[in-house]
Amino acid sequence: MSSRQTKPFKACLKCKALVRPDETKCPVCGSTEFTFEWSGMVIVLDPEKSKVAKFLDIKKPGRYALKVGY
Repeated sequence: MSSRQTKPFKACLKCKALVRPDETKCPVCGSTEFTFEWSGMVIVLDPEKSKVAKFLDIKKPGRYALKVGY
């Protein structure tokens, strides 16, 4: 079974946002380059108040991969 079949999201290579496999453009940064090779997930609800978001340089609410492979 490939990673594509086992993961419900793909990660943007530019900003690490996690999106549905049918998305063609990242809603966070506009990139069109994605990978299914990612691990770890963080969900940011309020980037202004989140220390994790500040540490990861996340500016918009959403679901993000912690590690992205190429």
